[in-house]
Amino acid sequence: MNQYHFGPILFREECVFKREVLFGDIIEIDMQIIKSRKDMSRWGMMHQVWKNDDALSAVINIDGAWIDTKRRKLAIPPAFIYEVFEAIPKTENFELIES
Repeated sequence: MNQYHFGPILFREECVFKREVLFGDIIEIDMQIIKSRKDMSRWGMMHQVWKNDDALSAVINIDGAWIDTKRRKLAIPPAFIYEVFEAIPKTENFELIES
């Protein structure tokens, strides 16, 4: 990302804890896109933290965007980021948001 002078920026992060995670638990994190603009310049994601394959331990919701690190302004990401985002699973109620 440094060579393209861009990176992610978070506007909001919320975590809801549901179950305790103990040392030795096996943790898996599922990530899905909740919403995004068509150009992927702004987006929302949900991370579900599972322990031992069956217990939902936490749900993390974030809203973010991309920033041009030279200009210090919000920006549309390079094309390869769009391709990566397209491969990320989307929630059942995924929302394509307008500008």
